Amino acid sequence: MHSADENFAVHVLITGRVQGVGYRAWVRRTADALGISGWVRNCRNGDVEAVFSGTTTSVNAMIEACRAGPEWARVADIRILDRAEPVPGPLTILRDP
Repeated sequence: MHSADENFAVHVLITGRVQGVGYRAWVRRTADALGISGWVRNCRNGDVEAVFSGTTTSVNAMIEACRAGPEWARVADIRILDRAEPVPGPLTILRDP
């Protein structure tokens, strides 16, 4: 179990209708509001992949926010793939692979 103030990072995969609906820009704005760093990018198969880095509380809040996403998104699932190395600085949108 992690302390609420402990910094950690997770690698997540978000599935559903999450491309072409402003999802990555929404993730960046939400991450900024929650103090999350990391990155987000589209996957070739239509999913969105991200690393969220911050306190346990803020990362959990980010994951929960991503379940709803922006108005036009329809999130089917969010899978935590693994823990990740913490990422400094603001969350960035990476180029598609």
